[in-house]
Amino acid sequence: MRIVVVAPYDQQWPVQYQAERARLEAVLKSVMVSSHHIGSTSVPGLVAKPVIDILLEVTDLSELDKCNRAMAASGFDARGENGIAGRRYFTKGGDRRSHQVHAFEVGDEQVVKHLAFRDYLIENPQVAEAYAELKQNAAKVCRNDIKRYQQMKTDFISHYLKLAMEEPEARQKATKANGGSKAQNPRNDT
Repeated sequence: MRIVVVAPYDQQWPVQYQAERARLEAVLKSVMVSSHHIGSTSVPGLVAKPVIDILLEVTDLSELDKCNRAMAASGFDARGENGIAGRRYFTKGGDRRSHQVHAFEVGDEQVVKHLAFRDYLIENPQVAEAYAELKQNAAKVCRNDIKRYQQMKTDFISHYLKLAMEEPEARQKATKANGGSKAQNPRNDT
């Protein structure tokens, strides 16, 4: 059973992301195009479940599926789509989860959404503070119920994701994701 724990921001989270990103690059070099630190651990100052969320853009999901054994050797459990079409989801650490990988093909709109929400929280500290308060209250109420914890955040995330997607930068990225250039920024440090 996973216990819902929300911890104060830890400056080691970006360091942990970078270390895992390097390991993933070695394992997935044939399919990985880029990597991004997402989720609450990617937002400076934000409280979070101490789980590093990593967003991967890959060339082809069927090619990524062939890497499941290599991912397992690196400590990751393959979970398939796990409720989101067009995604491959991997977890590390079992009930004491330390990392989650969300992989999408280059150009998938989910990539844009994840990055837009992260960037919106970074650029709007008052929204990040409200999100922190919501997360802390939800964690108190939901101690052993991760699904309920996630449900309690759904309306907030939906509302601010909509606003984030209205930002000009997000619209430009979404246009590229939906039929524009497949070439993405190959930087692996966002």
